[in-house]
Parts: sequence; C-alpha cells; structure tokens
Amino acid sequence: MNIQIFGKNKCFDTKKAERYFKERRIKYQMVDLLRYGLSGKEFDAVLRGVGGIDQLIDWDKNDPEITLMKYMDDKVAKEDKVIDDPALMRTPIVRNGKQVTVGYCPEIWATWE
Repeated sequence: MNIQIFGKNKCFDTKKAERYFKERRIKYQMVDLLRYGLSGKEFDAVLRGVGGIDQLIDWDKNDPEITLMKYMDDKVAKEDKVIDDPALMRTPIVRNGKQVTVGYCPEIWATWE
C-alpha cells in the first residue's frame, strides 16, 4: 500500500485519518495541502478518483468563493479556483494508488488493507 494523506494541519478529520493509519501500523505520507498544494497530475488523479470537482469542494465552508461557485456551471472555472486555493478543498484527501477518498472514510480504508 502506498497511502498519501493530503490535509490541513488544523483539520480534525485529517488528524483522525492519520491516527487511523498509525493505529494499524500502515505507513503513509502526509502532505500539508495549504503549504504544498497538489500538482497538476495529482489534482487530475484526485478528480478522477472522487468523480469530479463538486465532490472535492468543501460546500459547508463559509467562504465567499464557495458561495460564488454554487452558482457556477463551468467546471473548468471551479477547478481553476480550487487548485489556486487549496483551502477550498474538503480534507483529508487520502490516496492509495488510483483509489481516492475525500473526508474521513474508515469503512473504505478498511477495504484497502
């Protein structure tokens, strides 16, 4: 298994994901999303894995950019805004090869073991 966790340092779900893998002694790589972001290829792989940009956006966040995106139909414009501002993404983003989850999903991670 090659687990990557993309998350924010102050995100409780990211910390829970790290704890989940630590408790099971599964090696993982933690990437600070706000500091390093996602590369273009990683972003494309995550979008394919989760089923599109709408599953990656943190719709519950109180941010004017999110409010604006609720009324946008252009997926490319949404993708550009999200890749430029990783704080708009829901976290943690957990990758295992081509398998990707967004948010805290231990029931899915259990199937990867």
